[in-house]
Amino acid sequence: MAIDFLVLNVLVLLALAISFFKSREKTSKVIKIAFKSLINTAPYIIITIIIIGIMQGFIPNRLIAEYLGEKSGISGVLLASLIGAILYIPAFVSFPLVASLIEKGASVMIGAAFITSLTMIGFTSLPLEIKEFGIKFTVLRNISSFAAAILIAVAIGVLL
Repeated sequence: MAIDFLVLNVLVLLALAISFFKSREKTSKVIKIAFKSLINTAPYIIITIIIIGIMQGFIPNRLIAEYLGEKSGISGVLLASLIGAILYIPAFVSFPLVASLIEKGASVMIGAAFITSLTMIGFTSLPLEIKEFGIKFTVLRNISSFAAAILIAVAIGVLL
């Protein structure tokens, strides 16, 4: 077990004990809320584990390196941005997914393109956004968000 994991868990348990000592009622209420949150996020976590497992088992590193690696260039950034824009997964699920892709040969720039487009572009929520804000605003926001996601990815690629 890594020491940082151990220290973090000891700190959390210590904070929980202090909270419980100060107010059992509030602490119990918060633990119930946290448990409900865990139950609500469990399907996303399980899906992420399944996707990463499928990737690890069926997609060769060579393929990931070819389409999403350092040499994929702007086409890799565009591909990752499009995938990120279309997928509807919580951002916190994308981090382990991107880490797995990077381990298999994808570049950091590609990971940044995927995560930024995932969080900035609302492809699945287009109908609701059009209804609330109008088509012109929605199209302009999504196009500018897509461009910004690509610029952010390129900047991260250059910096890292």
